[in-house]
Amino acid sequence: MLRIRRVGICGTDFHAFAGKQPYFKYPRILGHELSAEVAESSGNFQEGDRVVPVPYIHCGTCPTCLCGKTNCCPSIRTLGVHTDGGMRELMPVPEKNLMRADGLSHEQVATVECLAIGAHAVNRAGLEAGQWAAIAGTGPIGIGTLHFARLAGARTIAIDINPERLDYCRKIIGVDACVDGRENIVDQLREITGGQLPGRVFDATGVPAAMEAAFEYVGHGGRLILVSIVKGSISFADPLFHAREMTVMSSRNATKSDFNLVMDTLREGKIDISSFVTHRCQFDEIISTFDNWSNPSTGVIKGMVSL
Repeated sequence: MLRIRRVGICGTDFHAFAGKQPYFKYPRILGHELSAEVAESSGNFQEGDRVVPVPYIHCGTCPTCLCGKTNCCPSIRTLGVHTDGGMRELMPVPEKNLMRADGLSHEQVATVECLAIGAHAVNRAGLEAGQWAAIAGTGPIGIGTLHFARLAGARTIAIDINPERLDYCRKIIGVDACVDGRENIVDQLREITGGQLPGRVFDATGVPAAMEAAFEYVGHGGRLILVSIVKGSISFADPLFHAREMTVMSSRNATKSDFNLVMDTLREGKIDISSFVTHRCQFDEIISTFDNWSNPSTGVIKGMVSL
């Protein structure tokens, strides 16, 4: 049994609140970006241990799990999505899904899952040092992807229609270039990359039209990694796809190795979440606060709930 201390609010939560999240059935307790303490000693964990729950409950026995892809187990049940999550004081989580989070604050721990999504996407992409990587959508997932693309040695490009988010990416993350999504994106990318277009493009917009447009951004022989998930179909022009011999990949959730990478990165100070967590509230304030946090005009990047 865990005692929940912090809950990070994610785009998944906002989409669920609006009825636009796939895999969802109602009613549902939200919350999968969690920091917790062990409430009752059990197995290898003692009461009071600070832990991060890996919210993807997998079977552990299927071929997918046995080859290490527990993040997309066919029987997966994600906390706060397929089954009830952490917006409650106490919750049970299988011991196999707990990881020690020594040396991290509760707020840092509650950002681990979110950042691990970006870390996993970068790992999937097979980024090479010096390669151009463009990330479309600079919400929390896009920001995490930018951080880990930079740490992998890539030259990073942030794409967004929000000037304040682009300014954040420039000043806080230190991206190499920014692209204003309100103008011709392909032309801007060609100018930045010397005409070649990026070898890796990540979509973290969660907008079908933007995801389809991203096919145009990928250089010949490049890869498009769809980190976003939407409730609907995505289409693309086959001649473009074949002419560039493009690879299109999905990236879903994260693995324990991604979680470990994020925690090590936070401990080493390579990512500072002080400007990432922009909005905070107490648990009893969440009903009056939640809808407001879904509005980008409030300047929200990551909302954090304390219990």
